Amino acid sequence: MFQPNHHQEPQPQPLAVMDVDQSEMSIVQWDGTQNGGFSQAQSMMLNSKKLQDDLQNLGLKIKQHENNLKLLKNQKNKLDDSILDTQVTLSKYHSSAATGTENEERTSQSEEETIKQILQYGPSAASIWCQLRANHTSYASYPTLTKDVIGIVATLGRVDDDNLSRMLSQYLGVETMLAIVCKSYEGVKALETYDREGHINKESGIHGVGASFGTALNGSFSVICLEDLRPYCGEFVLDDPQRRLDLLKPKLSTGESPPGFLGFAVNMINVEYMNLFFLTSSGHGLRETLLYNIFSRLQVYKTREDMLLARPCISDGAISLDGGMIRHPGIFSLGSWKEMNIRFPRSSASSAPSKYSETEKQLMEMRWKKEKMEEDMKREQALLDAARHQFQRKKEEFVKFLAESSSYAAQQPHMHPMQQQQQQQQQQPMHPMQQNHFMNR
Repeated sequence: MFQPNHHQEPQPQPLAVMDVDQSEMSIVQWDGTQNGGFSQAQSMMLNSKKLQDDLQNLGLKIKQHENNLKLLKNQKNKLDDSILDTQVTLSKYHSSAATGTENEERTSQSEEETIKQILQYGPSAASIWCQLRANHTSYASYPTLTKDVIGIVATLGRVDDDNLSRMLSQYLGVETMLAIVCKSYEGVKALETYDREGHINKESGIHGVGASFGTALNGSFSVICLEDLRPYCGEFVLDDPQRRLDLLKPKLSTGESPPGFLGFAVNMINVEYMNLFFLTSSGHGLRETLLYNIFSRLQVYKTREDMLLARPCISDGAISLDGGMIRHPGIFSLGSWKEMNIRFPRSSASSAPSKYSETEKQLMEMRWKKEKMEEDMKREQALLDAARHQFQRKKEEFVKFLAESSSYAAQQPHMHPMQQQQQQQQQQPMHPMQQNHFMNR
């Protein structure tokens, strides 16, 4: 007979209670119940890193386009200056061709005419000096005086245009045009000496020379000491035998040179060959000492109308070939000019040079380069504007992301401290300096 089985089923034993750290329980609870939130936090951190990288790359792209545009603008400015210089050269060729050989006959006597005008002006230190230079015997008798005196301002340079010569003379005035130029203060002392009472010694210096010629020197006269002048300390035009000063040409608000601008007076004087290599004891020539101090950055324009339109660009005065003059910004010289006979001599004119066609070809090539450069600038500006627009949109997206991530963090009350730290790092993905750099763009 079947016997019932009295074997007892094993009863479940109560689990042993374990002492578990609360922080570990929190991790278990986070892993078990909020694993989706942790994944979302990781996703937000990755998104933050991507936005940060995008902003950085766009910032570098903007910087690159800005540098390219700056380089192109500098190249265009230099090209504008070269075009202007070439146009001035061509205008000189036109002037030479129009006057023909008449100028060649006149210019050989122009310096003699200038000296004649100085002598006819009346008794002056300049006229006495010209007499001394013409008398070789007397010239050798005054070694202290003749060794240091270079000459008269009116005879130390030449110009290419009669109108320019006339206006430069009007601008400087008779006193400066007749000023005696000395190398050093030794020449100044040799020109005039005094007795114990401080009275002028009429038997020495330029006064003694005048007395020997029967010319009494009355009144005052100007003397320029080159070593005591503050010289121009900038750069010079490259490969220019005249060592013209590399002055920054005037620019309108558009970036273009003013219409009718011909150049700076200090560079439109041609220094005589014998004086071209003269240097003071400190190593400076006539252009950066004498000419720079009497003309500074005086601008020369073709017409009065051109000069007046360029007023915002004029810093040290301007003249025009048709009689306009601005002595200083805000100080105009109006009315009719009294004709001055003492002028700078004209430069030796050359007939229409054979290089004219070559120069004209160079001008056409420079204009073509300028057009291509302007196209490159427009293209680079468009790329820069697009990059800035993309950066702005990405910045707005990043700011929105920061706001959303902060809101998300506030909705996680049971987040483990380790996760809260990660979330805080996600909310502040950038170093403050980096964030300021991007936000300020």
